[in-house]
Amino acid sequence: MTSGSDVPVAEPRLAASVILLRDAPRGLEAFVQHRVSTMDFAAGMVVFPGGRVDAADSEGWDFPGGLLEQHGAAWHLTSIAVEPDRLHVQAGTVLKAALREVSEEAGLNLDAAELRPWANWITPVDMPKRFDTYFYVARPSPGAEPQHQTTEAWQSLWMPVQDILAAEAEGKLQLMPPTYYLLKEIAEFPTVSAVWSADHDVVPVLAPRGSLAAFLKERGNRN
Repeated sequence: MTSGSDVPVAEPRLAASVILLRDAPRGLEAFVQHRVSTMDFAAGMVVFPGGRVDAADSEGWDFPGGLLEQHGAAWHLTSIAVEPDRLHVQAGTVLKAALREVSEEAGLNLDAAELRPWANWITPVDMPKRFDTYFYVARPSPGAEPQHQTTEAWQSLWMPVQDILAAEAEGKLQLMPPTYYLLKEIAEFPTVSAVWSADHDVVPVLAPRGSLAAFLKERGNRN
């Protein structure tokens, strides 16, 4: 695949990311990870647990058919719905990847029913490494506590959503555009239950060329 300027465009790889949420006295908190500065993607950024979909994620799961129907309906505008007869399989594969990543990166074994499809972002075509990322919101069971156990980040912790956004505005931490806009969206909800019950359609977002550079420039101007 090439762009209009004949520069090769990287094909986006399927990925899954999970926005773990919990209620707290000051409002919603999200579990985030501060990536190390040596990573080749999103170096030094604050992100949600997640990663690319592996071939093994297409096997070894047995999710309820009703759950896959719900997820398939939520993802019906995304790339995994291009082949309608494989939508449930694809939805199961991405869901398996999301559960696996949370287990590997945060030591938390979630039930599939604790995840809800929330958003789909595709890396702009002018980026050398691209992902077609499926974001879920998750409400872990009471007492289920994620851990910091990934070498890709130097710190993992619960943070108030409003504090993450305030720290980003002050230049104290850095967010990728999807993380920033998803947190701004979630910040409008008072509780996890309100997020879970919201009427929320998944509309894929493919940001235009130059959008990351523009986002970083705007951040620099604010700071």
